[in-house]
Amino acid sequence: MTDLNNLSVNELQSMIENAEAALKVKQASQRKEVFTQIKALAASIGVTVEIHEAEKMHKRKGAKVAPKYRNPDDASQTWTGRGVMPKWMRALNESGRDKSEFLI
Repeated sequence: MTDLNNLSVNELQSMIENAEAALKVKQASQRKEVFTQIKALAASIGVTVEIHEAEKMHKRKGAKVAPKYRNPDDASQTWTGRGVMPKWMRALNESGRDKSEFLI
């Protein structure tokens, strides 16, 4: 086996890509074998089986949310009001200012 610590970044990346491609080929082959076995078992008891391969599941992307707040000192910094409060907003709140002052 190759000592991975002696390989360059490009060599490691190439090795990873080759391994992923080989894995996909083996998985597809294995899947076909299993489908064949299932169909043979079903035929042995007089049942027909139709196998549909599921399409790849797509992750649902959240809709972009418009920013609700803008930093008065730096207009490029905005916040949607979701998630962790950014440092600039936290600093302004700690100085006694209210979030509603920064609504867009």
